[in-house]
Amino acid sequence: MTMKSPTSTIPMDRMVSIHEPGISILEVPLVKATPKSIKGYAKIERSFEEAEVEIVVWPQPGWRPVVAGTGNEGGITQGDFDMRRSGELMYAYNHAVDGYYVTGWFADPPTASEKKEPVDRSKILVREANYHPDGSQVFFPRAGAPFVALLALPGDDVKPSDFVAFYCDGTFGINLHPGVWHQPVFPIHDTASFDDKQGKVHACIAVDFVTEFGTYLAVPLQSTDRDSRE
Repeated sequence: MTMKSPTSTIPMDRMVSIHEPGISILEVPLVKATPKSIKGYAKIERSFEEAEVEIVVWPQPGWRPVVAGTGNEGGITQGDFDMRRSGELMYAYNHAVDGYYVTGWFADPPTASEKKEPVDRSKILVREANYHPDGSQVFFPRAGAPFVALLALPGDDVKPSDFVAFYCDGTFGINLHPGVWHQPVFPIHDTASFDDKQGKVHACIAVDFVTEFGTYLAVPLQSTDRDSRE
């Protein structure tokens, strides 16, 4: 199979070095995901089959209301969601919507290479996040793979400091609420596959931390108890 070139949810004129003047790195706090801690961001799911995707009715553009029973008829789609580290880069493959993305770097992004092994795999640099205003999204790990979900509560005035890294131990999946800022979930180890379920027709609204705030987010890829790479 021929793999298309990776894309981004936002246009990037150029890759920006962490060493450029005015560029900073924000360490994202790590929190253990529990029903209480993740409330407002997502719902913990114990069964992928039973998890329900919430579809939001299209917004009313004017004074005339959306006709009842319409605006939410796109249905859902599901498929494999694969995360894979290749050298100093992390890739995501969303087969449900035919998406292929670079989601982060383990080195200075402009010089990060698939041919080099990272010096530090305990955290990943992230430049962007996005949300779906019209539906939720379910990520359910296969083979008990632990992962970290980078999330922020809804609102277009989001800031880098609003983001939290939720550690999930692999015994459950998460169902992201519509409007919640996120990245594809990051595996603790080099690869992981997830069952993915989401709206078949969905919008994507994104933020570029570098362009808007001069910041990369450093997302910890470890458990809340100890460094899982030890």
